[in-house]
Amino acid sequence: MTTALAAGGSGHAGVMRYVADAVVPCDEGGRVLRPGTVEVSGGIITAVGPVDGGAPDATDVQEVRVHGALLPGLVNVHCHSPMTLFRGSGENLSLHHWLNDVLWPREANLTEEDVYWGMTLAAAELLCFGVTTTCEAYFFEDALADAVLAAGSRAVITPGVLRLPGKASPAGTASGEDWWDTRTAEIVDFHARRHGEDDRIEVGFAPHAAYTVPVPVLADVAGEARRLDALFHIHLAETEEEGIRFAAEHGDSVPAVLAEAGVFGGRVLAAHSIWLSAEDLAVYRSHDIAVAHCPQSNAKLASGVAPLVELLAQGTRVGLGTDGPASNNDLDLWEEMRLAAMLARIRERDAAALPAATALDLATRGAGLALGRPDLGVLAVGARADMLAVSLDDPAFVPLLEDAQLIEHLVWSASSRLVTDVWVGGRQVVEAGRCLTVDVDEARHQVEARAHRLERADG
Repeated sequence: MTTALAAGGSGHAGVMRYVADAVVPCDEGGRVLRPGTVEVSGGIITAVGPVDGGAPDATDVQEVRVHGALLPGLVNVHCHSPMTLFRGSGENLSLHHWLNDVLWPREANLTEEDVYWGMTLAAAELLCFGVTTTCEAYFFEDALADAVLAAGSRAVITPGVLRLPGKASPAGTASGEDWWDTRTAEIVDFHARRHGEDDRIEVGFAPHAAYTVPVPVLADVAGEARRLDALFHIHLAETEEEGIRFAAEHGDSVPAVLAEAGVFGGRVLAAHSIWLSAEDLAVYRSHDIAVAHCPQSNAKLASGVAPLVELLAQGTRVGLGTDGPASNNDLDLWEEMRLAAMLARIRERDAAALPAATALDLATRGAGLALGRPDLGVLAVGARADMLAVSLDDPAFVPLLEDAQLIEHLVWSASSRLVTDVWVGGRQVVEAGRCLTVDVDEARHQVEARAHRLERADG
């Protein structure tokens, strides 16, 4: 809960000073400030530090008391959020059966309005979990961007490049054998129109995977992404079957072939990255490929456990992703933090393999770095004022014997249920656990009705 105490009256100049019981900046130093302050102006953080005991300048500052811990907004680096429309569909299937037999046939019947409402419902869910930024790979990107902006959240939107069965293109506009040229041109146009919109939309490219998009097409799309300094976002090394089939056809692993084809020359984010050999890890290191680690989706689909500790040890930038709500089935990044640490320890057979501070970093500062956005996921001067407040009035935080234990409790004991308030760019979007920007009842109604229609169309 927060309490605003206007210090400047009518002379308020737009500087906000948040005073919290604890501030966890999630910076490289791993500090905990008890109590602490964060100052914000124009949607940007201008100061972070301990409480000095002095009163704010009455002519410049409005003070907000945060009863709990203040953290940076969480960053979800791999998601298909509009798939709230397909939550619970095709359960207990492997990835490839799920895609071919359930998901893609239904996605072939999507409309712009479906994607808008699917994203709208997801945005409310994400914000209430304290997730302020998502990296989205999906279709009907204008509708997706409209939903993000209306909800007050932030997104890196990477429109999908994929030819669905029975459709000329995912967006239903391209045709002929040069469908990828048409689709790439659509994304370039989308970038020109909407990249940087309201300082909350970044645009990239998301060719689905090397087993669905030909390697020459991946190279062409990667070239356009490099030209625009845009993120190139791809599913990579997700299942053992994928790697075996690709190597049989191309003579080497997916990372090796794509590296040779020139796909990895720019800003690359590789989702999943589970089945990696020592040679593949070297490709990641030499090309500075970032990884979106999705432990819950990987576990639910029985895809495997990524070599997280090895990736981090070699300096690979890694952030956490939920994947879509049809393969997870929620958008809760707090669950990903805990599971990432647990699975890493099981894989390494080492109870110290992934400390709580590292797990928290994967959802905050590390996730921002994985997207090439050092201004996200951290409370630091110059960063975006995306923040969340967590209630400390819960047994999860008892006992609290030292500052470092607060981070341990956040990862191992707390959960998204303790998120009370959320801000994006300094604007409050969640208050006392309630989303202020989305009519959740209407969004639920819309997604429910549309999900039934899509299921009938598939049948």
